[in-house]
Amino acid sequence: MSAVPNAGNGKITVPELLQRKTSAANSSSDSKKIACLTAYDYPTARLLDEAGVDVILVGDSVAMVALGYESTLPVTLDEMIHHARAVRRGTKHALFVADMPFGSYHSDTAESLRNAVRFVKEAGVEAVKVEGGERRLELIARLTEAEIPVMGHVGLTPQSVNALGGYRVQGKTTASAEQLLRDARAVEAAGAFAVVLEAVPRELAAQITRELRIPTIGIGAGPDCDGQILVVHDLLGLTFDQTPKFARKYANVGEVISNAVRGYCQDVRSGNFPSDSESYHSGKTVKDDKPVRISIC
Repeated sequence: MSAVPNAGNGKITVPELLQRKTSAANSSSDSKKIACLTAYDYPTARLLDEAGVDVILVGDSVAMVALGYESTLPVTLDEMIHHARAVRRGTKHALFVADMPFGSYHSDTAESLRNAVRFVKEAGVEAVKVEGGERRLELIARLTEAEIPVMGHVGLTPQSVNALGGYRVQGKTTASAEQLLRDARAVEAAGAFAVVLEAVPRELAAQITRELRIPTIGIGAGPDCDGQILVVHDLLGLTFDQTPKFARKYANVGEVISNAVRGYCQDVRSGNFPSDSESYHSGKTVKDDKPVRISIC
C-alpha cells in the first residue's frame, strides 16, 4: 500500500506536534499551542474531537473521576484498554494517547513492551504515556525502538503518590529542580516526542520548555509550556471534590445534570411524564407504523 494513512485530512500526528515546537522556537507565525484533554468514553471523545482538541488522553485518572477509586493506582491494564477502545471509536482528528497504568511497566522491559503493544493492537492507541524521568530511560528507548511513540511525564507523578507523600508541587527546592531538569532531559534523550510537566513552578517549567526540543505539556505548570492538558471532568464541573487551583472550570455540567434529573423525578412522581404524545398507541396509524429509534435499558 503506497498511500500515506491520514495524510492531508487534518489528522494530528506526532511529527506535526514536533513541528509546532520547531515553529515556536523559530518564532514562526504558524506556531500554536497544543490543546490536550482527557476522555474515557465514546461520547466525550467524539465531542472533544469534533471541537478541535489536538490530543486526547485516556488518562489513568479514569480511576478517580469515572471509577470512584481514591487514587490512580488500582486501575488495571484491562480496564484502561476497555476505556481506550471506546475513546478510539470517537476519535478521528486528535492524536490518541493512553496512560500505561501502575504496574504495567514497572517490571522487566519485555513485559512492559508487551503491555504497550496490547494498547496499540487492541485499542488502536497512537502513543502511550509513562510516568518518570531518568529511571524510565531504558523503557522509553525500547518502546520508541519498537515504533511506539511515547509521551513522558515528570514532576508530580500521581502513580508515585505513596513515595511522594501525597500530591505536592515538585521542583520547589534547588535539588529537586535540578532533578526535574535531569528527568526532562532524560525523557527527551530516550526518544519521547513530548513530556507532561505536572505541578511544577512556572519558572522551572519555562526553563525546561526553553531547553527541550520536544513539546512540553503543562498541568499546573504555568502558561509558558508548549501546550496544556486538563482532566475533562474538572473543565466541565463534573467533579465532587474541590477543583485544583490550576484547573479552570469552563462549565458547570454537574449542576445541569442534577437539575435535569430532579425535574425528571418530579415529573414521574406527579404523573406528568410520559405524556400522551410520548406514548405509543394501539391501532394502525401512519405515525406509529413507522420504524422508531429505541433507547434500550
